[in-house]
Amino acid sequence: MSNPDELLVAISAAVESERSNQMSLTVVVGGAVITGRLAPEAVWRERVAEVLKDSDRLGPFAGVFGPEPRGARSGRGEAPTHLHFHLARILQGSLGIPETGGMYRVAIKDVSAWSVGDLSYSDR
Repeated sequence: MSNPDELLVAISAAVESERSNQMSLTVVVGGAVITGRLAPEAVWRERVAEVLKDSDRLGPFAGVFGPEPRGARSGRGEAPTHLHFHLARILQGSLGIPETGGMYRVAIKDVSAWSVGDLSYSDR
């Protein structure tokens, strides 16, 4: 989308303001289908930093994901520009990759289609 969907921006803003990760969403980005729960950016950054910090090889990158001051974006009056997925999967045929869920950051302007809720998949 060259112009971000205003409703999708509003959903992202609501997630940011509530600091909740209970909003499930499925999006299509560049032909890929990503399904999972949205998280506030600060929570997403913290979790990514925790995972990286525990890695011998990737530990030095943990600081890149250091927390933005809580509410900094909304304090500046800026609308969210990205969706932050937690426990998300890329759907490929009948499989969800990764099986355990991943952490994805998606530019709202790149979303070509979306639906509230996460899609289930089957390994059969």
